[in-house]
Amino acid sequence: MKITAMLRVLLAVCLALSGLMAAAAPNVRVVGLFSGKAVVVIDGQQRVLRAGEAGPQGVRLIEADSESAVLEIDGERITARLDGRVTRRSRPAARKEVQVYRNPRGMFTTVGAINGLTVPFLVDTGASTVAMNSAQARRLGIDFRVDGEPATVVTASGRTDAWKLKLRSVKVGDLEVKGVEAVVIDGEQPATTLLGMSYLGRLEINNDGQLMTLRLKY
Repeated sequence: MKITAMLRVLLAVCLALSGLMAAAAPNVRVVGLFSGKAVVVIDGQQRVLRAGEAGPQGVRLIEADSESAVLEIDGERITARLDGRVTRRSRPAARKEVQVYRNPRGMFTTVGAINGLTVPFLVDTGASTVAMNSAQARRLGIDFRVDGEPATVVTASGRTDAWKLKLRSVKVGDLEVKGVEAVVIDGEQPATTLLGMSYLGRLEINNDGQLMTLRLKY
């Protein structure tokens, strides 16, 4: 019984290793080039592939001439020259994005986070910075009178006291930006925290009128 159990364990290990080897990127070298044909070494196996033909590991020759060959490896097309070693490259990660829709009042609103705490936002490309009222700042644990720089802003009610400071992070969906400039305004305005250009300016923005798509810049 013990021997049988050991054999089962060894078999399971071998199967796991086989799976890992199968998932590994193939080693590919082009060692011969002709019109419409190439001699390719795939994981040590030499094959003559004609255009459209696939070899080991699903490596397919798309086209070839006397100077180069176009190979398809796991859906990706790669151009290789004579005796050039080719390894399957990982696909580029999809770019992170967030889509924001207009609410019934015609405003772009969403929910995100400031310093890790949930905040409803009004997306405002006309605001130079992220802006919030003093009550919201207190709810977020922001000691703006100590950490902020005194300033004066003009609102619909006239001039009012404010404090400029830098937020540790602002995040909407997966789009997180560190060190974002903000202003805290004394009083009840703005009623909803404005997601201004100190955050939005570090993203790519596409607005088709009803849908705003935000993406991180690379």
